[in-house]
Amino acid sequence: MLEFEEKSQPGERAHTSLTLALEQRIKSRMKVTLDDGRKAGLFFEKGVIFQDGDLIISTDRTVLVEIKAACEPLSAVYCDTPLLLARASYHLGNRHVPLQIGEGVLRYQHDHVLDEMLRCLGLEVQTELAPFQPEAGAYIGAGHVHHPG
Repeated sequence: MLEFEEKSQPGERAHTSLTLALEQRIKSRMKVTLDDGRKAGLFFEKGVIFQDGDLIISTDRTVLVEIKAACEPLSAVYCDTPLLLARASYHLGNRHVPLQIGEGVLRYQHDHVLDEMLRCLGLEVQTELAPFQPEAGAYIGAGHVHHPG
């Protein structure tokens, strides 16, 4: 079984990839199956969060793997009104919901209760299947991470 315990610097071409949902990308230790079928173990320091495009290198330095964010069910709010989008961000943030923030769009892991809350604010919510890349947050790197569930 391949073992990984450190990230690599960008610039090299990965040998294979590892597709993980957000819930898996926030875990620093786990057994995984690489996208090419090989078994591997991740043994990173507590608090490591994997982002789409990160590279990890095996402990024997023979295998370079690119982390890919898996598609997962997301709720998306598209809005041209900055104040309304800010209100939505405020209410979701009060619930410690990880958010992916883009120009005129908010995305979060699909939750019908949160969808209804935003509809009550006057927003239209759509369901999408896409990779989820939430904001890292102010506490990332400080050992304090809120995660879904």
